[in-house]
Amino acid sequence: MSTTTNGTRTRTSRETAIEAAGLVKTYGKGEKTVHALAGLTISAERGGVFGLLGPNGAGKSTTVKILTTLSKPDSGTAVVAGVDVLRRPDEVRRVIGYVSQKPAFDPIATGRENLVLRGRIHGMSGREARRRADELLERFGLASASNRLAGKWSGGMQRKLDVAAGLLHRPSVLFLDEPTTGLDPEARADMWNEIARLACDDGLTVLLTTHYLEEADNLASRLVIVDRGEVVAEGTPDELKRGIGGDTIHAELAGGGVDGRVARSIGAIPGVSAVRADGAILRATVTSGAAVLPGVLSVLESEHVELASVTVSRPSLDDVYLRHAGRAFRNADQEATA
Repeated sequence: MSTTTNGTRTRTSRETAIEAAGLVKTYGKGEKTVHALAGLTISAERGGVFGLLGPNGAGKSTTVKILTTLSKPDSGTAVVAGVDVLRRPDEVRRVIGYVSQKPAFDPIATGRENLVLRGRIHGMSGREARRRADELLERFGLASASNRLAGKWSGGMQRKLDVAAGLLHRPSVLFLDEPTTGLDPEARADMWNEIARLACDDGLTVLLTTHYLEEADNLASRLVIVDRGEVVAEGTPDELKRGIGGDTIHAELAGGGVDGRVARSIGAIPGVSAVRADGAILRATVTSGAAVLPGVLSVLESEHVELASVTVSRPSLDDVYLRHAGRAFRNADQEATA
């Protein structure tokens, strides 16, 4: 990759919007040391939705904090929109928008007042800030509620307000950190539509962190899966799922887990390429689910393993995560929040 530098901006031949290399970040000392990032490296081209998928505690928010100048890495480099994050943080802040996990609006100000204030903070004139605020309120379907206190709005409306605030100054890169956490299914679907529109219609580069598999599958044009502060897989969602190959037999066991002997017996069935047991969940990657399922059921029955449910499906991002991280996504998420 060819690179030229003119003091503040670094341009690459691919016109990358985000590039980070070898990011390391630790918190605490001694026995309490937490390794949030362990040499994370990512690269996102301009335009589209770039997804960071991982369970809680995987390092997604730490990555975003570094890229948005809110935290410094112990080591590593980062460039956003052609600007070195560590050397030119003020310039980075002028070209990015950031929507954090927690609400950033003032609940005792109206929606319009929130946006106008944000515009003024970014150096807009009063007239320009009001015009841009009205434009965004209309775009996000918030105009009719614009003069009501934002604290009285629904959760979905408040989240839209946060996203609108992140767009006030027309950034070239927008960071959305878990933007749909806590939203009901209808509000989440509405937010998905808005995020897709930002990338498609506005040409924005959107970096989206999420621990929702379905969200990453639906929105991300390119995806990085993060586990324990490291990248374990990357590609488009379809590429990652195709890499698993065949079908997946997913069995939920009623009586807990199975021992290695049972897993080996299933692995010996013709057409089975991989078997993973994770707690009460057993997954087998197979060439044909219809052809292999009877043999799997026969082994479980002969070993007196009771089933709660069994399904056959095409590979999912959960299967991708299991393949590369060695544990089920749901279990990893539960471990982090336990």
